[in-house]
Amino acid sequence: MEAKVLATVGTKTITEADVDAFIMQLGQRGQAYQNPQGRAMVLEQLINKALLVLDATRNLYERDAEFKAELARVKEDLLANYAVEKAIRDVRVNDADVEAYYNENKAQFVQGATVNASHILVDSEEKAAEILAKIKAGEMTFEDAAKEFSTCPSGKEGGNLGDFGRGQMVPEFDEACFTMEVGQTAGPVKTQFGYHLIRLNSKGEETEMPFDAVKAQLKEKLMQDKQQAAYQSKLNQLKILYPVDRASL
Repeated sequence: MEAKVLATVGTKTITEADVDAFIMQLGQRGQAYQNPQGRAMVLEQLINKALLVLDATRNLYERDAEFKAELARVKEDLLANYAVEKAIRDVRVNDADVEAYYNENKAQFVQGATVNASHILVDSEEKAAEILAKIKAGEMTFEDAAKEFSTCPSGKEGGNLGDFGRGQMVPEFDEACFTMEVGQTAGPVKTQFGYHLIRLNSKGEETEMPFDAVKAQLKEKLMQDKQQAAYQSKLNQLKILYPVDRASL
């Protein structure tokens, strides 16, 4: 079945297949053109291109020295890219390769321990101590104190900072959180931001990421590694065939 002709420009025709091919070349960006308005824009671009090609042909631009030099450069780029494609074309990574790598490198697939903590941030140790005394005396809850006194934006949420792992907070705060017991309220803890009262809400233990959770990402990584190795091997062979003599920069 012949592709539907969308436009005729002089002796050239532009088909639906031409529009599809143009959009495909855009990769992910092409999704934005997969609608009537977007396809109309692509068609307009292809019409403009056809007009320019017809004019260039009529004016014999192909004979210009500048054009010939540019064509030679583009040809070299295309040849180099094609040579790379051929060098890595036969690279394969199967499921057995991926699983073997996972089993041999399990230390890479460990999700570190996490904590969930809430805090109240104030500008003085005395103020922090006063608030802590009120919380321990049952005069107010930690959440209410955070909403009333904390200068951190998290105060609006009762001071909750959500889950975080080691090294994601400043050292003093980090150390306090990872040495506390769940349910404990501690402080004041001084950091560069001020004085914190901290309550540890929960702890998440270190866990091993299951194979199925990392399989796709790991397969892509191994493919890239193998392709890079094949590419480098090809270059090493070519340097023997065509010695490279470098001048100092």
